[in-house]
Amino acid sequence: MRSALQTSVLQQRQAFVQSDGEHTEQLVFIAMANLLRLILSVAEKAANVARVCRQEAPLFELLVQEKTGADKNKKFVQDFKTLADVVIQEMIRHDVCAQFPELNGFIYGEESNKFENGLGESVNVTVCAKQEDTMTLLAKVLDGDGTAASLLAEAIHQNLQLRDELAEKLQLPLKPEDLAIWIDPIDGTSQYIEGKEREIAVEEFCPSGLPCALVLIGVYLRATGEPVMGVINQPFTRKDSTGKKWQGRYFWGVSYEDINICSFTPCQRPMGKNPDSLSVVLSSSEKQEVKDTLSQLCDGQLTYASGAGYKILCVIQGLVDMYVLSEGSTYKWDSCAPHAILRAFGGGICDLSQCLSAVRNGNKDLRAELTYNNPCAGCQGAEQWANKGGLVAYLDSAVLARVVEALAKKI
Repeated sequence: MRSALQTSVLQQRQAFVQSDGEHTEQLVFIAMANLLRLILSVAEKAANVARVCRQEAPLFELLVQEKTGADKNKKFVQDFKTLADVVIQEMIRHDVCAQFPELNGFIYGEESNKFENGLGESVNVTVCAKQEDTMTLLAKVLDGDGTAASLLAEAIHQNLQLRDELAEKLQLPLKPEDLAIWIDPIDGTSQYIEGKEREIAVEEFCPSGLPCALVLIGVYLRATGEPVMGVINQPFTRKDSTGKKWQGRYFWGVSYEDINICSFTPCQRPMGKNPDSLSVVLSSSEKQEVKDTLSQLCDGQLTYASGAGYKILCVIQGLVDMYVLSEGSTYKWDSCAPHAILRAFGGGICDLSQCLSAVRNGNKDLRAELTYNNPCAGCQGAEQWANKGGLVAYLDSAVLARVVEALAKKI
C-alpha cells in the first residue's frame, strides 16, 4: 500500500510523462525536490527507529544484552546493533524504491540482510508491504519476541512526512536514473550501543555519546561518483519537556555544477582566536606523527571525537577547521552524505594519500576528491568500498593546502 505522499508524487510524474516534451525540465525539477523531501522523511523515520530501540523496554533490554555480552550463543543478541542497522537500511531502501523505482538496485549500504536466529534458522530481513508481515518476519529473527518485533514494525511503517520549505523549492537538473545512494543507517554504532546520554546545544561539540550516532544518506552520480546530495540526521541531541524522549535535528546540502544549497549556515570562528591557529578533529587512535605535526598548527590543542560521520559533521558546522584521518578505516557510506554537504559550502573530502603524493611531486593543485562509484581494485567485501588512502575533510581549500603541506614534510 502506498502512502499519500508516494501516490501524490507518482500521479504528478505520470501526468508530466503523458504531456508533451516542454514539461520535461519541470518534471526533472519536481523529481529532485521530491527525492530530497523523501530522503529527509526516511532519515527521520530511521532516527525514530533508533530512538524506539532505546526508549522501549523490550528493545532496550536487547541493547543492554549486546553491550554486556550476555546470552552469547544467540547470534541475534550478539549482533543486535547489526540488526538495528539492517532494519533501518532495508526500510530506507524500501521507501525510496517505492517512490523512485529507477533507484532499485542502486541503493547501497554497509550491512548484509541475512541473519541466523537462535534456532539456527537463516532469515533475510526485508520490509514487507504490510506492517503485520514485517512484524511476523522480525519475530522470526528475534526468536519469537513478538513485543520487540511489533515495536520495530510499527516504527518502520510509520507514515512520516517531514516538511522543509527550502527543500521543496529545490531545482536541480538531474534525473533519478542518473543517481545512486549510499546509506549508513547508524554511523557511530558503538556510541549508540554504549548509550552515554548527553544533551547538546546547536553549536556545541560532543566528543562521545549518543549525539555522535548519525543517520547518513548520500546521493551520487552513477557515471562519475560525484556526491550531489547529502542528508545527516542526528537522532539524539536533546530531550523533550518530559525529560524522557529524545529529539534530534537534521542537516542537508545539495551541490551540482553551479547549484549549491544548504539547510543551515556554519558557525563563525570564535572572536579572539589566533587567526593563524587551526582546529583539527582526529580519532584518538591516530598515528602519533600525525598528531605531533598537527599539534604544531593548532597551538598544541587537538580535538578528538567518536564516529567518522560526526567528525565530518563538526567540520560542516564550523566547529573545527578540518578532520584528518591517515588510515583507510572509513568507507563510502561514512563519507558520501557529509561530502555532498561540504561541497555545497565550497569544501570537500580528499584522499589524503593522493594529496600528500601531489605535494611531494611539486603539484599544488590538490584535486583528489573522493568518489563513490568504483570499488577498490583487488579488494573484496566491505574493503572494496574503503577510503583506502585516508581522508581530509575541509571547508577552506587554503586550510587544506596548509595542512597537507605540513604533513607531507613529516609523514
